[in-house]
Amino acid sequence: MDASLVVGLSHDDQALVQRAADWASPQFADLQTPAGEQLIDHALGTAAVLAGMQADAQTRAAALLIALPEQVSAASGKQPDQVTQQFGSEISRLVQGTRALLRLGSLASGASQAALDSVAQKEMLRKMLLAMAADLRIVLIRLASRLQTLRWYAVSKTPCEPALARETLDLYTPLANRLGIWQIKWEMEDLAFRFTDPARYKEIAGLLEEKRIEREAFINRTVEQLTLSLKQMGMEAQVSGRPKHIYSIYNKMRHKNLDFSELFDVRALRIIVPDERSCYAALSLVHELWVPVTDEFDDYISRPKPNGYRSLHTVVADDAGRPFEVQIRTLAMHEFAEYGMAAHWRYKEAGPRAGQSSAGASSQQHYDQQLAWMRQLLAWNNEAAHQPDQAVARPVQKPAEERIYVLSPQARVLELPVGATAVDFAYHLHTDLGHRCRGARIDGQMVPLQTQLQTGQTVEIVTTKSGGPSRDWLNPQLGFLASPRARAKVRAWFNAIELQQRITQGQALVERELQRLGKTAVNLEQLAQQLGFAQADDLYVSAAKEEFSLRQIDAILQPAVPEPEITPDALVRHEPRANSATQSGKSGVLVVGVGSLMTQLSRCCRPAPPDLITGFVTRGRGVSIHRQDCPSYAALAARQPERVIEVAWGNNTTGTVYPVDLSIRSQDRPGLLRDLSEVFARLRLNVVAVNTQSKASIAQMGFTVEVHDGAELTRALTALMDVSGVVSAQRR
Repeated sequence: MDASLVVGLSHDDQALVQRAADWASPQFADLQTPAGEQLIDHALGTAAVLAGMQADAQTRAAALLIALPEQVSAASGKQPDQVTQQFGSEISRLVQGTRALLRLGSLASGASQAALDSVAQKEMLRKMLLAMAADLRIVLIRLASRLQTLRWYAVSKTPCEPALARETLDLYTPLANRLGIWQIKWEMEDLAFRFTDPARYKEIAGLLEEKRIEREAFINRTVEQLTLSLKQMGMEAQVSGRPKHIYSIYNKMRHKNLDFSELFDVRALRIIVPDERSCYAALSLVHELWVPVTDEFDDYISRPKPNGYRSLHTVVADDAGRPFEVQIRTLAMHEFAEYGMAAHWRYKEAGPRAGQSSAGASSQQHYDQQLAWMRQLLAWNNEAAHQPDQAVARPVQKPAEERIYVLSPQARVLELPVGATAVDFAYHLHTDLGHRCRGARIDGQMVPLQTQLQTGQTVEIVTTKSGGPSRDWLNPQLGFLASPRARAKVRAWFNAIELQQRITQGQALVERELQRLGKTAVNLEQLAQQLGFAQADDLYVSAAKEEFSLRQIDAILQPAVPEPEITPDALVRHEPRANSATQSGKSGVLVVGVGSLMTQLSRCCRPAPPDLITGFVTRGRGVSIHRQDCPSYAALAARQPERVIEVAWGNNTTGTVYPVDLSIRSQDRPGLLRDLSEVFARLRLNVVAVNTQSKASIAQMGFTVEVHDGAELTRALTALMDVSGVVSAQRR
């Protein structure tokens, strides 16, 4: 085994990695990857990448075992798998978790391009990869494995499929950036770019090579000058040239529309100082030695990048006016920039081995906080890799809710709440699919609908051609639904069914009433509008809920008509007394020239003293008394003027009461009818009929009350207008 695989490890950890290599090597035999790389070479290369990042011994050992044939490490019956037997549960978990990610990658690679084309789907797949990793070291192993694959393609000069290189740029380099592992990110980007756009890659590489000698000479002179100046300040610092990454240069040229000669950071230095205060002291010295370029300074120490990156960046120009970039950071900042989360593993293990319990507990707590921080990255929607120069610091926030990520059969990734079931999944895809859901397959196996989904599973819904959801799905005790969105869709389905049932029921009631009235040919939409409804369905629902009286249909379709009339010849006439030309009837109305003649107050206009009145001779019911402005009387008089007779109020009306119709319009509110009734009770007015209807928060109310005269009527209308909410009160 290459000694580089165990660099930086203790004696016991070196023995663990050596044992894993010795146990796995014979079992690889001559097995190859589908592309042709020897599995043993891939395993050793992946472990070497991790060793270069100073990963712990368990991670390096797991990397050596992942590529083993499945039958070697699979469990048989109740016996644990061979990896667990040989190396323990921690390494076994890393192996199994990484294999799960490899299977997910295979699913995604086999998916239709349309399923993964959108930016949202790529972001969802990255979240899914992280969510599947109970231990974030699993993601690091997967990244190292992909980097080793790209290195093999480059060294062996084997043609790399563009799809694999594109997947690297879309999925794995953003993951590396999100976790702050720039060492892997930059190398993967350059290798993938080399395979996706070889012409552009060679062009930029050629431009760098052309100026390499001049650039190296400039860097060497500047490093010497800066090192000497820092030493004169009494500051120990490491000054070096910063390596250039071709894909980074390409992105900067493309996004900022710059020519290669206009780039500031083709010449770049890095200064590593002991502490944070020294960073700003070194920055001051750099600005003294060279002229700073306006608007090209970024303080990522006071305002770290979203993925935790901290450093000072400035661009200055030398005496010849050539700009170059300088980065200033501490050693801890540099290690984090290079290794990301791997930079914290050494602290996790240092405490317990040093025998310092309190320091060990503090280190463990610090490591756990780092893991929690990195898990919160899952909630970020905008990929930091798309904004390399953004210096906005985001506050650390707790995720609003834990999420899971599952796949459709077409490899579309869906984000669901923890505890979601196949029914939630179906409703998330499409409402109709949820309604018709009757079963589910998870990873090809039929399962009950209440089965809770786990990240990484592939879910297929079994449906019926028609039908709807079960009411049991709304019972939280049964566990069919965890998503409020799905629960709302089920509730809406049942509400629509109930509404349709009420419409059918109400329509039957209305049609039955119309049959009773002999009005089956009535236009129902027009009838509904006459009754104050927007459409017929609203009328049906109101009738079914008993919020509307069907008698109002009778009132609309059967308006009051004048009562039967009699001819003057049919009247029984009496000679007037010699001493009296008129006589008072029961209504207190005097009929001029006729004595003891039956009179009745008309219901169409309900006259009462001191209204101006007139009479009309009816058939069989005496004289009908109307107000002179009554429209019904005007129509009768125009048709049969010979029946008009003169009448007047008598003098003996004391104690006589007259029914009048009142119309009240008010804002609808609880207690309105009670308040109006109290007004009538206070004025001692007898209410003989009430009709109310409410629509759109407006109440239309009709009252028939008995009054003695017009003054009493005026007092009643005035008192009614004082009731809260009443808009108008008038005689009808």
